[in-house]
Amino acid sequence: MSTTPPIPTPTITGTNGTAGTQITRNVGPTLGKDDFLKLLVGQLQHQDPMQPSDDQQWIGQMAQFSQLEQVTNTAATSQKIVDALNTNGTLSLIGRTVTYLDEAGAAHTGSVDTVDMAGGTASLTVGGVAGIDAGTVTQVK
Repeated sequence: MSTTPPIPTPTITGTNGTAGTQITRNVGPTLGKDDFLKLLVGQLQHQDPMQPSDDQQWIGQMAQFSQLEQVTNTAATSQKIVDALNTNGTLSLIGRTVTYLDEAGAAHTGSVDTVDMAGGTASLTVGGVAGIDAGTVTQVK
C-alpha cells in the first residue's frame, strides 16, 4: 500500500534593497491576498530609508496585488453563479420522476416531492423517502 507524500509548504524568501535584509515567510499551498499584504508590509518595515526600493518595483507589486484581488473576486462570483445554477437545477426536479442510487448501489425510481437545500447541499424526498442526496440521481424523466 503506497502513501502519498505530504505537499511541502512553500517558502518565500526575498531580499529588500541593497541593505540585504532577508525576509522569509512560510505560506500554505496558496498565497492569498492577506499573505501578499503581510509580505509587502514586511518589506516596508525592513527597507533601508537611505536606499529605498525602486518605484517600478512598488508599482509592479501593487499591480500584482490588484490582479490578485480581482481574481479572488472573480472566483467568489463564479462560485455564487455555480451555486445558483445548482440550486435552480435541483429545484426544477420537483414533480419530475427520477432514478437514484441508494447507499447499497441499488436503483430506485420515484417522483420528487420536495427539495431541501439546508447546509448548502440538496437532499430530495422521492416517493416519501427523505434524505436522498441529489448527487445520486442518475436519470430524470
